[in-house]
Amino acid sequence: MTTTPTAPAAPSAADQAAIAAVPARMIRAWAAHDADEFADLFAADGTMILPGLYKKGRAEIREFMTKAYAGPYAGTRVTGRPIEMKVLGPDVVAVITEGGVLAPDAEELDGAAAIRASWILVRREDRWQLAVYQNCPRDPR
Repeated sequence: MTTTPTAPAAPSAADQAAIAAVPARMIRAWAAHDADEFADLFAADGTMILPGLYKKGRAEIREFMTKAYAGPYAGTRVTGRPIEMKVLGPDVVAVITEGGVLAPDAEELDGAAAIRASWILVRREDRWQLAVYQNCPRDPR
């Protein structure tokens, strides 16, 4: 006899709001060039993967973002919107977003800077945190 696994239950309205708040917090942290707030979005052992970059743990992520905000990301902002959410388990969700880095003084996203991102969020310490964040260039439209 075979059994069909049941899909995990959808998050509560409160959890959905808390999950949606994580990308919004990243946008705010980036706008403030606050590497501490940015790193705090991640679980203690969280991973950030960008093209050509792999950072593990809040300390590595904080150090990278501190340098990036003073260097190539100086004056930039990020934008994004969720396009999909998948419940992977009771305390695990995947969120797919699209957006990118806005150049200083830019009002619209340059197509070359557009990305899609995968966010694997886990509920730990009574809050939703990033276990893994990964982005890559968005496909051409």
